[in-house]
Amino acid sequence: MRLTTLLDTVNQGGSGAWPPTGSTATTDDTQFDALVADLIPCRSHDPELWFAEQTVVVERAKALCRECPLMEGCLAGAIERAEPWGVWGGQVFIGGVVVATKRGRGRPRKNPAPAA
Repeated sequence: MRLTTLLDTVNQGGSGAWPPTGSTATTDDTQFDALVADLIPCRSHDPELWFAEQTVVVERAKALCRECPLMEGCLAGAIERAEPWGVWGGQVFIGGVVVATKRGRGRPRKNPAPAA
């Protein structure tokens, strides 16, 4: 069975716990996780990596996403759902919008950013 066909049969639930909270893991969920655990970085690494504050860690998550066979579908779904934050499909989302890079916490710039 192709991986994309399998993904179409499983409710991904958007951002949130896996399996989605409030439901019990079904045989399909368990079977899906077993099939993709080694193929999809977000299932085999620490989930906090994709929601980190440090720029270095965020860049590591983006690099892992670029190796994922589902990157394009993940990005499309995140754009459709307007994910509030995190790394989805190799891109950083803040406030439901894709941003080029994530600035770390701290003081704002002293000089305004140049106009695009």
